[in-house]
Amino acid sequence: MSAPVLDHLILAGSALFDARRQPSIARLTVHPLPGGSAPDPQALAELLAEAWPAEAGPIALNLTSEAWLRALLDWLEHAGVQQHWLVELPAFMLADGATTDRLATLSSQGQGLVLKGRPLAPLAPEQLRSFKLAVIDVDEERRVPGEASTTVPTRSLPFAQSGVNTPAEASAAFKRGATAVLGWPLGDPPAGGTARRDFPGAVSTVAELMQRLDREEPVGRLDEVLRRDPALAFRLIRYINSPGFGLSVEITSFQHAIMVLGYQRLKRWLALLLTSTVDSPDLQPMMHLALRRGLMMEELARLQGDETLRNEAFICGVFSLLDRMLGQPFAHLLAKLPVPERVALALLDGAGAHAPGLALAQAVEAGLPYDIEAAMESLMLTPGEYNEAVLKALAAARQLQS
Repeated sequence: MSAPVLDHLILAGSALFDARRQPSIARLTVHPLPGGSAPDPQALAELLAEAWPAEAGPIALNLTSEAWLRALLDWLEHAGVQQHWLVELPAFMLADGATTDRLATLSSQGQGLVLKGRPLAPLAPEQLRSFKLAVIDVDEERRVPGEASTTVPTRSLPFAQSGVNTPAEASAAFKRGATAVLGWPLGDPPAGGTARRDFPGAVSTVAELMQRLDREEPVGRLDEVLRRDPALAFRLIRYINSPGFGLSVEITSFQHAIMVLGYQRLKRWLALLLTSTVDSPDLQPMMHLALRRGLMMEELARLQGDETLRNEAFICGVFSLLDRMLGQPFAHLLAKLPVPERVALALLDGAGAHAPGLALAQAVEAGLPYDIEAAMESLMLTPGEYNEAVLKALAAARQLQS
């Protein structure tokens, strides 16, 4: 997946979540590096063909450089449209009549286009017909649920809401008719004074399995624990047999999984299984984000060539939102969940070997180039190494969630 174009840009990944709280559209933001080379949309297209092929579903492309965006439009006109791409266009570009005409042509050929931001003046119906979706920031929103207005025209284009900071704002966006929200608000972590409470049944089962794995108990005793929850056992086997796991044989039972994987590798998949036991719809997006964090941190750790560090990094990323999912501070959670010392240090204090990788995974979600560059520097990564890790994590997440 390595390519020269990766040395001249900064990638960031997120998703659009629909009203069912499911990731409906992946989103890739492309920032140019200052002083970088001329845009190469052909190289970017080749990378996406591997990381996000057409059968993976729609992906929104947010190119933050106008020059890169215009070069991409040129390439699409000559190379042919990519129907599973949703190319985002800032509203200000529609002031140019020539751009409006070429967008209408691309749209008529099947190219998906997204209007980003609210235009200063209402668009003509023929201009709106070029777009499949609009992305409107919540600060620019003029519509209130349940209130009619004679001054605000009815929105005729499906829209996604950006800038949402709380679950309540996300719910309000859906009530306004939004088809999706961009990213998912995490909210504040539980306070230190939060009362302890019992884990849900499935969480307790996974926690017990992790503890027994940590003690390297006999396989038979581990299997007895999992038999208490057949649905959980099925889900674990499904995860392990997913394409993202990359095994050459099909796993048929928990005992078989232990024989093939060993105790330490199996712990990472129990960590992922733990997040999937959360039932609240508003918390389901966090499982998606936690998985993306884990895969991103694993790819970053892969560069160091230490398999133990890689497995720990994956667990750290997956567990990094567990406090919000279960409503308890990490100080309470980690008393019941066995994690490596370096993982605990990152989750509790933001320190240690895994803290820089976690900071970078969080910066990728926010999509802020300066934060990403700062985190890259702390890990002594080149842009090419970092961008390759982003694309590999994107592809792995797609395979695991397919």
